[in-house]
Amino acid sequence: MNPVANHSSPGVQGHIEIKNLYIRLGSGEHAFEAVQNMSISIKPGEFICLLGPSGCGKSTLLGALAGHLQASSGSIHVDALPLNGPHPERGLVFQQHTLFPWKTVIDNVAFGLKMKGILRAERHKRAAELLELVGLAGFEQHYPFQLSGGMQQRVEIARVLINHPKVMLMDEPFGALDAQTRMMMQQLLLDVWESIKTTIVFITHDIDEALFLADRILVMSPRPGRIIEQTVLEFVRPRKPELLTSDRFIQLKRHCLELLHTQSADFPLQRLTPLGAIS
Repeated sequence: MNPVANHSSPGVQGHIEIKNLYIRLGSGEHAFEAVQNMSISIKPGEFICLLGPSGCGKSTLLGALAGHLQASSGSIHVDALPLNGPHPERGLVFQQHTLFPWKTVIDNVAFGLKMKGILRAERHKRAAELLELVGLAGFEQHYPFQLSGGMQQRVEIARVLINHPKVMLMDEPFGALDAQTRMMMQQLLLDVWESIKTTIVFITHDIDEALFLADRILVMSPRPGRIIEQTVLEFVRPRKPELLTSDRFIQLKRHCLELLHTQSADFPLQRLTPLGAIS
């Protein structure tokens, strides 16, 4: 049983279309362009990683996709509808969890359903199904402080999933975890995503993470943020940790490292490189 799919909406899910997007932040003499002339098309169910240095506009773009930041010009559409403010169908997961410390795990996960007026028995049933999906069955009555960092992030993911999002927006969700826990969480995320097939836009500055998770990597320039390269990853799924030591993985990692180390403000606005063209 898929606890997310059972309650999801019919029709196209999670098609994102960004056209000629500019985002300007600040005011007066402190104003600056954070995102510049960005156009992206993301297919329903696609796993996209935004890769780039700190301050390049990754989180700004995610904030715009969440509906928390307004575009200076250009447009964002989700399933052909213009994006106008936040919506539970676009779920956000941050590096630090935002769980309510005074609520149990199951009540944290079920909170979105409580806000919709769904009765306690039904919302707990759905929350329990999601906790099982993320490997936390048996921890329903624990409180966040009783969990490890990785477990807290599992609860955070389940809390987003209970709203049946068409899109999950993830801002370096595993950045604060140790290396072993981070790898476990990456594998868990892939298992969950392959089960529900929601669209994911995932921010990272970790090349290994981007290569392991994504269908497609979009590399961003230093501010103002532009897409300078995209790479389609054709590694077979499901992906396993052994992938990280494969020749092709190492080759692509070297390419991304060189790109990130050598890019500058006078890079061309957009350079699209198919996977097969990288040697």
